[in-house]
Amino acid sequence: MADQQHQQHNDLDNPLDIEYSKPTKSRFKFLMGFFGFFIFAWAGCYNLYVHKYPKNNNLNIPDNTLYEPKYK
Repeated sequence: MADQQHQQHNDLDNPLDIEYSKPTKSRFKFLMGFFGFFIFAWAGCYNLYVHKYPKNNNLNIPDNTLYEPKYK
């Protein structure tokens, strides 16, 4: 009797289980991959924005390196 109850318990299908339906499983994997890639790319862009090179307007540029160089 206990063996029969155990078998009935294992035969129940859970519609929320992704192993139950192949289309649900593939949709889940696609969405996880898509959002994983999206978050990874967004985090990379955000990190580049946060650690960008600071602008410095007070640079002393040598005259011989200008577009039209001035030689002595």
